[in-house]
Amino acid sequence: MAKHVCPWWMAYAFDNPLRRIFHRPEEMFAPYLKEGMTAIDLGCGMGYFSISMARMVGESGKVLSVDLQQQMLDTLMQRATKAGVASRITPLLCDASTICHHDEVDFALAFWMAHETPDQFNFLKQVQAILKKSGKLLLAEPKLHVAGGEFQKTLRSAHEAGFKHLGSPLISLSHAALFAKQ
Repeated sequence: MAKHVCPWWMAYAFDNPLRRIFHRPEEMFAPYLKEGMTAIDLGCGMGYFSISMARMVGESGKVLSVDLQQQMLDTLMQRATKAGVASRITPLLCDASTICHHDEVDFALAFWMAHETPDQFNFLKQVQAILKKSGKLLLAEPKLHVAGGEFQKTLRSAHEAGFKHLGSPLISLSHAALFAKQ
């Protein structure tokens, strides 16, 4: 499906303090993310969600921040250092065909990025493989960029990859779905 990957420099357009008006990570993730958990932020960009997730998992937890672009990861780690949570974040440079992580996680976030993967089924199968039995995946896609019909295809791919659809959380400007392993 991926025809375009967001260039690293464009992330500054939506990775800024004004975003908190629309997306408040602490509120969005509170039902799913607790202290001591291991979380993975897939397509983490410059770390808007990773940094908040690192605060939420606390000193005993960790966040794996995965991206295709080294510039995104470098900026993430600069921001994480400034926020005092760099020790809780592990940046992982991946390629378009693999998420580059094989250990189990409690929570996976795929925010505004699944449409950029070349093979959504393969991507979702990889996520399903690393989720703990009780783990959750929160997947969100931008309404202005991903049509409702395309999001429905993503939901079908998730089901085929072994996910159970638990619900559709309300996330501003987004199509969203919460999944668990079947």
